[in-house]
Amino acid sequence: MLSPEMFFDILRAGLWVAVVISLPILSVALAVGLLVGLFQALTSVQEMTLTFVPKLAAIGLVFWITMGFMTERLTNYFQMQILPILAGG
Repeated sequence: MLSPEMFFDILRAGLWVAVVISLPILSVALAVGLLVGLFQALTSVQEMTLTFVPKLAAIGLVFWITMGFMTERLTNYFQMQILPILAGG
């Protein structure tokens, strides 16, 4: 049985892994959103697809580039934190 301290340590580590994994995608989405918003403000173009398509393309590209990093972090967390508990250790 897990002690409360051990449970919260595993939960904290899982939340940190989630933050680290989502950081590249969220930061690129923020940067592209700011750039497109600045472009729209400077040119007075108010097209809704102009904000959606570049963000979606940038997120897809960053996800594809960082997929190996994300997979490695998740499997490392699972092997080091979750698997020993499931195995009874």
